[in-house]
Amino acid sequence: MKARLVITGNDTGIGKTVFAAALTDALSGYYWKPVQSGLEGATDSETVRRLGQAAPDRILPEAYRLTTPASPHLSAKLDGVTIVPDDLSPPETDAPLVIEGAGGLMVPLTEQTIFADVFARWRIPVVLCARTGLGTINHTLLSLEALRARSIPILGVAFIGDEQADSQAIIAALGQVRTLGRLPRLQPLTPDALRQAFRAHFDIDAFREAQI
Repeated sequence: MKARLVITGNDTGIGKTVFAAALTDALSGYYWKPVQSGLEGATDSETVRRLGQAAPDRILPEAYRLTTPASPHLSAKLDGVTIVPDDLSPPETDAPLVIEGAGGLMVPLTEQTIFADVFARWRIPVVLCARTGLGTINHTLLSLEALRARSIPILGVAFIGDEQADSQAIIAALGQVRTLGRLPRLQPLTPDALRQAFRAHFDIDAFREAQI
């Protein structure tokens, strides 16, 4: 059995793609972004390939590539594309697979379906990426409730940003969730710096437990 993990966030723009790159590298795995909204500039897949120093064949093609950087339901509408959530199924791989959602759990794929609905069907363990700044306690606890309401397995929370010990501790306590580690903001953000930071702040064996 190979580890499979879903990476989601408690907000947008928190750095979960950077985290996904580090995890893909650490697991020597594959990366898959089911839906990419926004094609101007580097896509998330391209960012993971660069920062995670992944071989091209380890970056699996997106199911949907949408032009506008917006919620997938709106981006698809503007592109004249129909997203069929039931057709989204994780690809089979011969090594661990890291799957990155778009934004948070409640981001709509269509006018009837949010990402959490798809994750509930998959039943793949989730790593919830949480920024450490103001508002993270509320956003993270609500995200944990949303996961549990749908019986989605939770591997743990990965914090991203400067250390906020009290916020991180209260989330772990009230959310009854494992803290996997904290990825600091890196300046400059390079593949080598990211690899070193991930190995210094996370136990890779915790992620290898996610067998499905």
